[in-house]
Amino acid sequence: MSSETSARLLRLLSLFQARRDWTGTELAERLSVTPRTVRRDVQRLRDLGYPVDATPGVAGGYRLGAGSTLPPLLLDDEEAVAVAVGLRSAAAGGALAGIEETSARALAKLEQVLPSRLRRRVGAVNAFTDAIGRRAPLVESEHLAEIAACCRDTESLRFVYRTYDGAESRRLVEPHRMVHVSGRWYLLAWDVNRDDWRVFRLDRMEGPMSRGPRFRARTPPDDAATYVAKSISSSAYSQQARIILHAPESEVAQRLSPMVGIVTPIDESSCELRTGAHGMETLAIHLAFLGYEFTVVEPPGVVEYLRELAERIGRAVASADSAASLPSGPSAHSGPSGGGAEMST
Repeated sequence: MSSETSARLLRLLSLFQARRDWTGTELAERLSVTPRTVRRDVQRLRDLGYPVDATPGVAGGYRLGAGSTLPPLLLDDEEAVAVAVGLRSAAAGGALAGIEETSARALAKLEQVLPSRLRRRVGAVNAFTDAIGRRAPLVESEHLAEIAACCRDTESLRFVYRTYDGAESRRLVEPHRMVHVSGRWYLLAWDVNRDDWRVFRLDRMEGPMSRGPRFRARTPPDDAATYVAKSISSSAYSQQARIILHAPESEVAQRLSPMVGIVTPIDESSCELRTGAHGMETLAIHLAFLGYEFTVVEPPGVVEYLRELAERIGRAVASADSAASLPSGPSAHSGPSGGGAEMST
């Protein structure tokens, strides 16, 4: 096989991985060859183990199918760096447990074939990046895969669930979809025994997990991401609130995590925040530190706590101002000359 043919095969493989379907004419134009040469090159890829399928019809063409083995992948520079950085993060310990060693092996293989310019970029990210903050609880990767399979196959799932206070209960659910929020994994599912939708943290779902009977898929009242965000930001708390923030939704959404609350636009200069907390006073402090002008829609009782908080802060500021105006230090008792206290003779 000539070097020209080899280069053309690599180019052809790159086109197949960039887009699913190609007509023979399109490939011939991209490669500057005849349709007959395309057919020959496709057969060469098949001989090398790449499952290239032909699509019939007048506008028939080719697509790269899925085979029994993983063929070599062609990545551009940005894709290679993204994969390497992702593998390095996983190897260092991310939200999933049990994939650190596998990620490290895959990263080692990738770094062996990276050009030096890309290896330096990946190395710089690793060398000059640190992480702070509390690490989220890890989720076993096999549990994630098992739950995803149940969602796909519409098979119910049995497990033991542990609440935040340590109470345990056996659950039978119809899993709908998983959502990843701020380092934690959540499952939205129909709870068969409670006859309602529920949100479960995956790190609190304990095994052994077992599959149950098949079920007919249901539709939740909101899309999974919205439902989970509402659940973890407000409905889990004893005190829930609706607040009008006097700021654009686009600005607020960038500053507030979905863990804080659900933000929906009202107009160009205001939006609504639904949030919650355990206790009125905690909710009042939470609202005071949002950093925006706001109006309380509900609950009305939080306004009284805000008033008390404002008065308390006002008294603290007044005390600080009074203390700052008092003379202090030895110079406060000095004589007119500015020296020490005047002595009698």
